[in-house]
Amino acid sequence: MSLNKVMLIGNVGRDPEVRYLDGGSATGGQGTKVATFTLATSERYRDRNGELKENTEWHNIVAWRNSADIAEKFIHKGTQIYVEGKLRTRSWTDQSGAKKYQTEIAVDTLQLLGRRDDSQNAGGYQAPAQPSYQAPQPVQQAAQPASQPIAMDIDNPTDDLPF
Repeated sequence: MSLNKVMLIGNVGRDPEVRYLDGGSATGGQGTKVATFTLATSERYRDRNGELKENTEWHNIVAWRNSADIAEKFIHKGTQIYVEGKLRTRSWTDQSGAKKYQTEIAVDTLQLLGRRDDSQNAGGYQAPAQPSYQAPQPVQQAAQPASQPIAMDIDNPTDDLPF
């Protein structure tokens, strides 16, 4: 058994480049649509000296058909997205005869998470407003009279502690 699955959340590095294969054109729409773009994922950590370091990885993303439509319409440089797909490595021979390789993520699932900055992506996708979380209000209980001591059984392991 084997598994080839990639899940990434990151920011788009450049606007998608959209092409049509199989002899189609943008006006005829007969070809297979493919969109390519880069995605940056970053991790932050502290090194041995306690300095904050950041490591950014760049991923080549290839979206086909419906995912390419979404990329063309809604994805721009700086857009935050979730991508799920498979690793694919292409190889070709360049003009000088050297063998070249490129590893890409072939998109299975593409989800828009919003944008980083309104000024970077005017007119594009805007994430729907998320409902704000409101903490439940505490229930008011009648105050116990001060003359009655509160009974506490510290030896009872079945007390109802919230942790």
